[in-house]
Amino acid sequence: MRINSVKQVEQIYQKTSAKSNVASARKTSSDRIEISNIGRDLQVAKKAVSEAEDIRWDKVNAIKKRMKSGTYNVTCEEVAEKMADSYFSTTV
Repeated sequence: MRINSVKQVEQIYQKTSAKSNVASARKTSSDRIEISNIGRDLQVAKKAVSEAEDIRWDKVNAIKKRMKSGTYNVTCEEVAEKMADSYFSTTV
């Protein structure tokens, strides 16, 4: 038996086995993306938030009306509490 012949046979087997592995991998693999129900709900919520206005004009106009008529009264304690809540919620 000649050594050169063995090397040629090995090369042939290596080439064919590699081709068959690639071909079988192509046939069996397929990429798929699935979005969970939570993901879909999150997309719907994000869309609703992006479409909503930043300012609730109905509340703004109601407060303006109460301020003009003199019925909108806020104590200093309420203002201080809201300021503290706003400050501490943004720094944490």
